[in-house]
Amino acid sequence: MYLTDLKFSLWADFIERDYLDKEFKDLIHQGIINGATSNPAIFKNAILSSPAYKEQLLALSALSPKEKYEALAVFDIQKAADILTPLYESGDDGYVSIEVDPYLCDDADATIAEGKRLFKTIDRKNVMIKVPATKAGYLAMEELTACGIPVNATLIFSKEQALSCARAFEAGGKKLAKQDLESVDTVISIFVSRIDRALDSKLAQKGIDTALSGIYNSADIYAAIEEMKVKGCRALFASTGVKDDSLPAHYYIDGLLAYNSVNTAPIDTIKAFHANGKKLAYLPISEETIQKHFAKIAEADINFDEILEQQIHDGLESFKDAFKDILESL
Repeated sequence: MYLTDLKFSLWADFIERDYLDKEFKDLIHQGIINGATSNPAIFKNAILSSPAYKEQLLALSALSPKEKYEALAVFDIQKAADILTPLYESGDDGYVSIEVDPYLCDDADATIAEGKRLFKTIDRKNVMIKVPATKAGYLAMEELTACGIPVNATLIFSKEQALSCARAFEAGGKKLAKQDLESVDTVISIFVSRIDRALDSKLAQKGIDTALSGIYNSADIYAAIEEMKVKGCRALFASTGVKDDSLPAHYYIDGLLAYNSVNTAPIDTIKAFHANGKKLAYLPISEETIQKHFAKIAEADINFDEILEQQIHDGLESFKDAFKDILESL
């Protein structure tokens, strides 16, 4: 844990082969991070820009583009999982996440099959399978959890999505218990800064405080997840790098520091928080404060639910685009 008294974990939202061999180990050794996450966009940037993958790619020339991508990604995830294993074995998280093919987001059976296959292929207990929060995704989350596979529910922007994930994890956990098996760890990844990026210019024109909607929305979702008390399930705050240079780099870690939670952030954001962050719990935020803010948004004739729906759509499309770019390049 980064902050043991709060059961607060800090995970690196970054994977790249040379980084895993060097800085990643240093950050773990210093007690700054205790987990890692990846997504198609992260792998796209790593695979297409780093020379560290060239040698392995030459050996994979006979494979299809998706097979090449999986071989590269699986190698990195295995490497990260092995480095994190001592933390996992001591009960200090030690998880690394890999996402299923984003083009399967509306196909529950295919998502389940790929999640199981990836988990078996990687063959590490401290790997979380990332599944987008769609209707098909909820079915997949339940089934994977019931099989004892740790799951990272991703691309959550709304409370409805989060509660659907929590219910899926709860149902999967009950099936697991019937098999006399232990509970499985899960996280619900709430995306933060993208909301402010989409909304703040409109709020500024209406004289409404900016850089708060992402935090207040996430705080509301966090409270709902905590209230459900699903065994092994935690809120994870994602998309916590600032998009507004006027804000401190660690703004979204400070503003969402909460008991029994995880924050996954870019490396520079983590370093800024470690150096200058407040290290004090900021959540929970009162329901009255949250509702006042969103009442102002509604009074300004801004449909917040529509903005959330657009972000869900855009998030899925961005991961699909990144995945497509990787495959086309391979």
